[in-house]
Amino acid sequence: MKAIRFKKWNVYAKAPFGSPDRVVEYLGRYTHKIAITRHRILEVNATHIKFRYKDYADGSKTKQMWLTHQEFLRRFEQHVLPKRFVKIRHFGYLRLQGKLNG
Repeated sequence: MKAIRFKKWNVYAKAPFGSPDRVVEYLGRYTHKIAITRHRILEVNATHIKFRYKDYADGSKTKQMWLTHQEFLRRFEQHVLPKRFVKIRHFGYLRLQGKLNG
């Protein structure tokens, strides 16, 4: 543990968003979405689910995947927040709102 405490760290931080409007637009895309929308589910049979996804590692190509019901639910549940967790804290939202209005 001591080795980590005295290690020199290099912090990488991306450039900030261009404006408060862009921050709100960005957050709006992610704070109230579900893990997968109904229109992306293409087929469901007795054992598998077929859905459409975007493969960002392959130039953002749209692809299709078959998963068993069990694997589909396992992956979906990874996006469910534990009880009492929130996606965005109200403090940050109110702070951002003050900057937009002021």
